[in-house]
Amino acid sequence: MVDQRLQAPDRFRRVSAVNFVLLVVVGAAILVSMGQVAPSPQQLAQGLPGMANLIGRMLPPNTEPDFLARITLRMIETFQIALVGAVLGIVVSLPIAWCAARGVSPLGRGNIVVKAFISFLRTVPDLVWALLFVASIGLGAVAGTMTIMVDTIGFCGRFFAEAMEDAEKEPQEALAAIGASRPSILIGAILPDIMPSLINSSLFALEKAVRSSVVLGLVGAGGIGQELKVAFDLFQYRNASMIILAIFAIVLLMEVCTDKLRARIQ
Repeated sequence: MVDQRLQAPDRFRRVSAVNFVLLVVVGAAILVSMGQVAPSPQQLAQGLPGMANLIGRMLPPNTEPDFLARITLRMIETFQIALVGAVLGIVVSLPIAWCAARGVSPLGRGNIVVKAFISFLRTVPDLVWALLFVASIGLGAVAGTMTIMVDTIGFCGRFFAEAMEDAEKEPQEALAAIGASRPSILIGAILPDIMPSLINSSLFALEKAVRSSVVLGLVGAGGIGQELKVAFDLFQYRNASMIILAIFAIVLLMEVCTDKLRARIQ
C-alpha cells in the first residue's frame, strides 16, 4: 500500500458536485449564446467585401483646412467636457465614498444605502444618462459634462470607498483614542494613507472620461461625437475617417500623459 505522504499533490483542485453543475450550466449558456449571437464564418466572409468597400470610401481622410479647424474646436470642447466632468465627479465622490465606506462612514450601517446609490450610478450606462440630461437640460456640452460627472461618481465612489476601508487602522485608532472626530480622522489619518490610491483612481477616471465624452455627441450631448454622427448620417465617410483619427490621437495622448503621471507618483 502506497504511503499517502509520498504521493505528489494533485495538479488541480478537485471540483465539488455543486461547482461541477455550475460549470456545466455556465458552459452550456456560453455555447447557446454563441450559437445565437456570435458571427458565423459565412457572415464574416460576406461582410468582408462590404467592410473593404467602406474603408475604401473613407480614404483618404478629409484634410481641408476649414474642416480641420471645425473638428479642432469640437475636440477642444470634448476635452473640456471630460476634464470638467471628471474633476467635478472626483470632488463629489470623496464625501460620497466616505459615507459609503464600511467602518469609516459617519452614517454607520446607513453606508449600505450610499453604496447602493453608487452602484446605481455605475450600473446605468453613460449614454442613458446622456439621454436623460439632454431631455432635461437640452442639447449641448452641459448635458455631456453632467453625464461625465455622474459616471465618474459611480466609478470613483466605489474605488475611493474601498481604499478608505483598507486604510491602516492604527492611526485611526490613535486619533480616536484622543477624542478626534470622524472628519478629523478622515483628514488626519485616512486621506494621507490612501492618497496614492486616490490619485491613481482619479487618473483612470480622467482617462475613462475622455473615452466616454467622445461618444456622448451621438445623442446630442456635445463634443466631437456630434460631428461623427453627422458625417455618417450624410455619408461623408472621408470626414468620418478624419474624425476617427482625431479621436484616436486625443485618447492616445491622454493615455500617455496619465501613464507618465502615474509612473511619477508611484
